[in-house]
Amino acid sequence: MSALVFPASSTKPTPAAANAAAASFAALTAKFDYMSAADVDNVRRAYRFADEAHLGQIRNGGLPYITHPIAVAQQCAEWKLDAQALMAALLHDAIEDCGVTKPELIERFGAPVAELVDGLTKLEKLEFNTREENQAESFRKMLLAMARDVRVILIKLADRSHNMRTLSDVPRSKWARISRETLDIYAPIAHRLGLNSTYRELQDLAFQHLYPWRYATLEKALARARGRRRDVIKRVQSEVESAFAGADIQVHIDGREKTLYSIYRKMDEKHLSFALVTDIYGFRIIVGGVTECYTALGILHQLYKPLPGKFKDYIAIPKVNGYQSLHTTLVGPFGTSIEFQIRTEAMHIVAESGVAAHWLYKAADPDSDASQRLGTQWLQSLLDIQHETRDAAEFWDHVKIDLFPDAVYVFTPKSQIMAMPRGATIVDFAYAIHSDVGHRAVAAKVNGEQVPLRSELRNGDVIEIITASVSSPNPAWLGFVRTGKARSKIRHHLKTMALTESQELGEKMLAQALRAEGIERLPDDDEPHHVTWEKILRFSGNRSRADLLTDIGLGKRIASMVAKRIVSLLAETGEKPDPLLMSRERYTAHESISQGALVLDGSEGASVKFATCCHPIPGDGIVGYLGRGEGLVVHTEDCTVAKKLQHRDSERFIAVDWADEPTRTFEAGLLVTVSNGKGVLARVASALAGAEADITHVDMGQEPAQDATDLRFGIAVRDRIHLASVMRSVKRTASVLRVQRAKPGG
Repeated sequence: MSALVFPASSTKPTPAAANAAAASFAALTAKFDYMSAADVDNVRRAYRFADEAHLGQIRNGGLPYITHPIAVAQQCAEWKLDAQALMAALLHDAIEDCGVTKPELIERFGAPVAELVDGLTKLEKLEFNTREENQAESFRKMLLAMARDVRVILIKLADRSHNMRTLSDVPRSKWARISRETLDIYAPIAHRLGLNSTYRELQDLAFQHLYPWRYATLEKALARARGRRRDVIKRVQSEVESAFAGADIQVHIDGREKTLYSIYRKMDEKHLSFALVTDIYGFRIIVGGVTECYTALGILHQLYKPLPGKFKDYIAIPKVNGYQSLHTTLVGPFGTSIEFQIRTEAMHIVAESGVAAHWLYKAADPDSDASQRLGTQWLQSLLDIQHETRDAAEFWDHVKIDLFPDAVYVFTPKSQIMAMPRGATIVDFAYAIHSDVGHRAVAAKVNGEQVPLRSELRNGDVIEIITASVSSPNPAWLGFVRTGKARSKIRHHLKTMALTESQELGEKMLAQALRAEGIERLPDDDEPHHVTWEKILRFSGNRSRADLLTDIGLGKRIASMVAKRIVSLLAETGEKPDPLLMSRERYTAHESISQGALVLDGSEGASVKFATCCHPIPGDGIVGYLGRGEGLVVHTEDCTVAKKLQHRDSERFIAVDWADEPTRTFEAGLLVTVSNGKGVLARVASALAGAEADITHVDMGQEPAQDATDLRFGIAVRDRIHLASVMRSVKRTASVLRVQRAKPGG
């Protein structure tokens, strides 16, 4: 049983004390009891090299620069990191500040140590501005270095911790930037990796330097409250110790005080005064095993009444960063609310050190695999997202949500527990299981009942995903998914699908343009035409045939210009145009356009868009506009938007025509004027359904209902003949005064 000691003042070491402790290599070696003699010698060699390299350099506080690398190594030694990590910690500024080269480090200390130092050096060069563009690229580099070797970020967090402890020595003009960067970047990473003690310290130090006056005011208020509540705390301590002694359970009891930053944040978010923050004090109870955790919980609940809704079991369902404990809030003497955390010693190590606990466990038991996977799933997901997302801002967009994990816990049909961020949806869950499950998801059941895919997950839900082999991701999913993994997988699939469709469209357009030039078909990508294609690609500036066809489909290259170049190159090899084919293809109804009409049947996918300003349907006269980079946009011939584009950009228009049998329905606008009365909308909807037209949109306007009211419908029809049939059916409906197709732009 341990004595409970709450701090008389702030527990953080003063900068002077921290530096004094860091100045002695002997103090560092005192922490090396877990390392072999050979490892200690290697670390000492790195120290001597670093000491010599930094000779004459002084920190802002006036102490020799070597005190900083020693302090960083000291923190890494507390986490029981291996000798390579400690050597890298001592050498982490050698390349940046001392002109030491990476090859020199490889020669002296080996490639693994040099790689760690190189990774840290790259991080040192990062400037975290609050400007998104700069921050995104810097953040991406740091996360990827961390994903390749988590020791890089552990050393970086130790480095940042010591820099924050000595921030008072830095010019005050830099405090706000460094503190904000610590709160926005480094503290969340420490939390995500389960480094709770580092997370709390970084937050408090950043708070102290970002808002010095608020920090000082809260510190005084906390000291006064500590004095007022001392009697209550002592009484609770005495009663808890007696209860466990009576049950003959060996426990270790620690006092726990909420950090100043967490108190401040609670006051700010919930608009509370300091006096209304009740859970400032708590107790941590460490027991021998998992069974004793639940026994201890029972003893505490017999001693004091628990607050309803304030019990959490993070042992059965750990947090996403590996944290495990039982949390319960009890009503103590005089109605004081006190939180208790109950855990084993192993859980305590993980709670304080997170992903670093892997090395702590290895030090205690080299054969242990416990905690091996802490944080690794998240780190692996970073590499997956990077593989599909080359754009830094997009990468940052995917990842930043995952840095603040407020989790919900759900179950697969086979009772496997999965932790998801709060606000995650069914689609996020599907992608968390496997990319293919996400891509093929068409429906879902939650607790046996069918629900929409956009439904948010709730604690305890049992989720079953229904898939179909022909299904693919819907772009609308991007509007509601929460996890970076789901977002990047959907975007990657849509981009790949769009490029494939654009390539097919480009091939079709180039083939049509070649026919207009008298060449029957596109040259094959084979040996006889290899030189021809090489020359074409040099002419267009594309890397491959597929790239060129995709660019034509996206409107970045004009098919007729590429076709003319192909014809001249084929002529050099003896392939001449067919005059008969040329005259037949060129001199059609589209005399002004030097290529045959492109035939559309609705199966072209994302590469062909049907303009929403005029809603073309089969049977309408149509024109195609090749927007730069956006593929082919189809308008009706009389569309006012298309006419303006033709006047400004006529060379980007191509002839298009409908296939004899389109493969799907198309949306058309319908304006129905009705005499207002009971059940009119229902009658019109019934007439539309009877004519086999699906309603895609209804707009009744914002005006109060008049005697005659306009209803605007979006309906899906097969062609103009089907539309005419629908209009006749609606016209015969009671109370309908007039039916007309909504005019382009009208």
